[in-house]
Amino acid sequence: MPAIHKMTLRVRHYECDAYGHVNQANYLRYMQQAAIDASAVVGYDEARYTAMGTLWLIRETTIEYLRPLVYGDSIEISTWVGDIRRVRSRRFYEFHLSGSGELVAKANTDWVYLDRATARPVSVPDDMMMAFAPDQPDAAPRERFPAAPPPPPGIYSMNRITEWRDIDSAGHVNNATYFNYMEECGIRAARDVGWEMDRMRNEGMAIVARRHRIEYRQQASLGEELTISTYLSDVRRMSAIRHYIIARATDGAVLAQAQTLWVFLNLNTGGLLRVNPDFITDFAATIAEG
Repeated sequence: MPAIHKMTLRVRHYECDAYGHVNQANYLRYMQQAAIDASAVVGYDEARYTAMGTLWLIRETTIEYLRPLVYGDSIEISTWVGDIRRVRSRRFYEFHLSGSGELVAKANTDWVYLDRATARPVSVPDDMMMAFAPDQPDAAPRERFPAAPPPPPGIYSMNRITEWRDIDSAGHVNNATYFNYMEECGIRAARDVGWEMDRMRNEGMAIVARRHRIEYRQQASLGEELTISTYLSDVRRMSAIRHYIIARATDGAVLAQAQTLWVFLNLNTGGLLRVNPDFITDFAATIAEG
């Protein structure tokens, strides 16, 4: 059996958004911390990786949110290695409320082992494999990132320059920061068709993420200009899928792509909300065909 590492933390006030829920990007930050701690426990801390000239970078992440976390919640995060082969490893995570044990979120990340100097994949040493997963569990097939439908005429795009606060110790934009870029792009896209956040509040509705899936293709560094684009598909009365493309503005190279299942909530009851047809009509130009 792989080693299961558990970390308990209390949700801090500044980790919550305007709805009073833990911001979606902070779940990934929790996961990153849990993975770093789990690695250190089995003998591979940051100092050892630095001495080896290697590091792990996330290739893909999937997160499913089952219940919002709020300020003051105490949560236990469990993480373990599901498989580790050649240059890749898949790590799983579960978020449980302390006390009740209720499962509130679950996730997995596909990590790639890289040489720090060249940023090219290198083979995972045998002793590292044994430390993380002594029994070497069978590697389940990895599903390819789902193909997105062609963008509609109303695809929304915004540009931004990466800032110092976006950069992590590996010298590139942190994985969780992409979630912040995506969130801001989605908010601006809604505002562009007349649905700013205040209007949604007045209508008694909120749009919240139920599931994220993101694939990282290339790294972004300090001072680069990025173009973040977004559009919708599979729009229903209570849900929709929002697609994102994050590209380097100078050459159009795709750095990341993502798909998010968003659901409409009633702010008064917290339950799912059936939005009126006018809402969907307003977004029509931003919805992909099919």
